Amino acid sequence: MPIYAYKCADCGFEQDVMQKISDAVLTDCPQCAKPAFTKQLTAAGFQLKGNGYYATDFKNSGAKPAPSPACGAGACPACTG
Repeated sequence: MPIYAYKCADCGFEQDVMQKISDAVLTDCPQCAKPAFTKQLTAAGFQLKGNGYYATDFKNSGAKPAPSPACGAGACPACTG
């Protein structure tokens, strides 16, 4: 279940609430009881750790790209590397 950050625009009270995506958005502040409680935009809370898919699927093996027909003119990645 996601955790949403809420903040009251009236009194400034902040609270993190665990809710289902299908649950209704909270509007009444638990601190001052006014209908000024809004959901805040926050950064995603996950990290990619360990060997991960970048290391196993997309990592460059160190091989240089094959020369293109424009090789020698400085226009291909093999010439600029």
